[in-house]
Amino acid sequence: MMETKIRERQYIINTYNRRPDFTLHIKRGEGVYVWDEKGNRYLDFVTGLAVNNLGHCHPAVVAAICNQAKKLMHTSNLYYTEPQVKLAELLVQHTPADKVFFCNSGAEANEAAIKLARKLGKKRRGEQAHAVITAENSFHGRTLATITATGQPKYRKGFEPLMPGFRYGRFNDLESFAGLVDDETCAVMVEPVQGEGGVYPATAGFLQGLRQLCDEHGLLLIFDEVQCGMGRSGKLLAGQVYGVEPDLFTLAKALGGGLPIGALGAKGEAADVLVPGDHASTFGGNPVTCAAAVAVMETLLESGFLSRVEKMGEYLADKLRQMGTAVPGIREVRGLGLMMGVEIEGDAAAAAAGCQEKGLLINAIGGRTLRLLPPLTVEEEHIDAAVQVIQDVLKS
Repeated sequence: MMETKIRERQYIINTYNRRPDFTLHIKRGEGVYVWDEKGNRYLDFVTGLAVNNLGHCHPAVVAAICNQAKKLMHTSNLYYTEPQVKLAELLVQHTPADKVFFCNSGAEANEAAIKLARKLGKKRRGEQAHAVITAENSFHGRTLATITATGQPKYRKGFEPLMPGFRYGRFNDLESFAGLVDDETCAVMVEPVQGEGGVYPATAGFLQGLRQLCDEHGLLLIFDEVQCGMGRSGKLLAGQVYGVEPDLFTLAKALGGGLPIGALGAKGEAADVLVPGDHASTFGGNPVTCAAAVAVMETLLESGFLSRVEKMGEYLADKLRQMGTAVPGIREVRGLGLMMGVEIEGDAAAAAAGCQEKGLLINAIGGRTLRLLPPLTVEEEHIDAAVQVIQDVLKS
C-alpha cells in the first residue's frame, strides 16, 4: 500500500485529501462491503459518495456492462444506439421529464440545465433574463459555472472572476427567494436535500412555494437530484417525496451504477428548447454506461424495491435518533431516506477515522457532520452494526 501512496503523490495532482494515515487502498467490493489490500473488510456507508446505490458489483449491472462491452463500446452521437434510447424511455416513463439529455457528470448536467434555462428565459422574459437563484449552503459542481451556482464561498475562493448571473437565497426560506426575483431572473435551482452542505432536507412548504413562485413569474424550477435522486429518498426522485414536479432535474452519481453518466430531464416547453448546435457531449449516452444505467433503473423499479428503501430509511433514522438520546455531544440527526447526517459537537473527521478503524466507512462534511450514505440494499443488521460503531466511537 505504501508504494501505491508514494506513486499517487508523485503522479496525480493533489486535489483529494488522501491522508497517508487514514486513506484506504481498496481492492474490491461486493454488496455492502469493501476490502483493502490486506484483506480487511469494511461496511461501506459512503458508497462512492452516493454512486453505488445498489452496492458494489451488483450482478445485474455487471452483466449489463459485460454484455454491452462485447458488442459496442462507443460510437458518436451522430448515430443511434439502443441502450441510450432505452434509458431515455425509462426515465421519461417514470419521472416528470418529457425528454432527456445525457452527459458524463452532475456538474455537466447542471451546466446543461443552466444553459437551457438562460435560452428559454430570454424567449419568455426578454434578453435581460439570465440570472439563476440558488440556495446558500448548496453544492452544484466544480466547473466555473457550477461553483458560482454553489452557495458556499469556500468552493469559489481563488477562481475569480466568476460567472455572472447567480443569486443566493436562504434554504427553506421562501421569502428570501421571492425577494431576489426580478426581470433578470430566468430560473430557481435547488437540491431537495442539500448533500455537501450538511444533509439538510427541504421542507414541503418551501418546495411547493418555489413551484408557485416560478409559475407566477414564468421561471423554470430546477431540482438538482445528483446526490439525493435515484431511489435514495425512498422514491425514484426526491422531489416525488414532496409531490413537486420541477421543469428540469439533473441526475448523475448513482444513475450509472458505478460508471460515469449524467442526465438532464426536461418537461413541457423546456424539453424542446435546445436544438442541434446548442449543446453536446462526446461521451454522453455512451452505450456501456447507458446499459449499466438501464440495469440500475430496472432494479430500482422492481416491485417493492423503493418501498423497502423507504422502510430502511425510517429504520436508520430511528436508530440514529435513539443513539442521539443516549450519547452526549450529538447536536442533531437529520436527512431523508437513506441519506442521513449526524451533527456532533466534536471533530467529525476524527470520528470518521475512528469508525474506519472499527470497520465502518462514513465521511465527514462541514467539520461537524457525519454523513451516512449506505447502499439501498442495506439490511437492518448492517444498520445495527453501523450505528453501534458510531456510538462506540462517539462515546470514546
